[in-house]
Amino acid sequence: MDKAVAPAKALSMMTGLPDILVEPVIRDALREDLGLAGDVTGMACIPPKARFKAEFRARGNGVTAGIDCARLAMALMDHQVRFEIVAPDATHVKAGDVIARVEGNARAILAAERVALNMLCHLSGVATLTHKFVASISDLPARIACTRKTTPLLRGLEKHAVKCGGGHNHRYGLDDAILIKDNHIAVCGGVAQAMERAKAAAGHLMKIELEVNSIAQLKQALPFSPDVLLLDNFTLDMFKEAVKLAKGKTILEASGGVNLDTVRAIAEAGVDIISIGALTHSAPVFDIGLDAV
Repeated sequence: MDKAVAPAKALSMMTGLPDILVEPVIRDALREDLGLAGDVTGMACIPPKARFKAEFRARGNGVTAGIDCARLAMALMDHQVRFEIVAPDATHVKAGDVIARVEGNARAILAAERVALNMLCHLSGVATLTHKFVASISDLPARIACTRKTTPLLRGLEKHAVKCGGGHNHRYGLDDAILIKDNHIAVCGGVAQAMERAKAAAGHLMKIELEVNSIAQLKQALPFSPDVLLLDNFTLDMFKEAVKLAKGKTILEASGGVNLDTVRAIAEAGVDIISIGALTHSAPVFDIGLDAV
């Protein structure tokens, strides 16, 4: 056997997440697609022992992510399928480039095809969009980060894809850090009350971030020394004023409606982090096909 082509049952090279976290997602996706009767088209048209050889090819320019999800989809259908990764996650590819090669039982490969492509195209789309944002401010110190605006049950994979595109991860869930938002402030009765309660409850390793939507709120927050100030939907002039008031005293994170047309000006204002929900909730899929060879 070619050393570059291993049985797809070797699943230890997953996306950076433990296999035990990823495999249930792929199993559920396959179960959804197979339904109660399995791939009736494949069973009707393809002999049980027929072989198939194909290549995953990019149909545009972008960044790969989720290749091991495609491999796992194939492996769960038939552990003897052979899968060669040509362009690992975080590889920059152009139209026509081979991303992976697969060879094995035809019924198994074609039954897994759509799940494999759905995951690979979606995650590569996240990585590709992230790279566009990162590249647009690559000469500036600000970092691009994602948010919790992710597809339910795919958060770990989508955040991995952001990293493949050169971005950084915000918190993974509600238990990572204390993030006081506008509704928390409203319930508590003000910035001061919310910050006092948060600081009293936080352990020595727990960071506290406070969302502010005005310069006045920012000034109220500074005496409490939050670890991060989230500047929500600020104008460019407000970002500049916030930097003058708080740069060096706390980490400044810009968020809210950031796009490729505005991100550079925000970064030039001097903020430390720019968080963008669109990286995960609105990334176009990266077009990849599975072509017979």
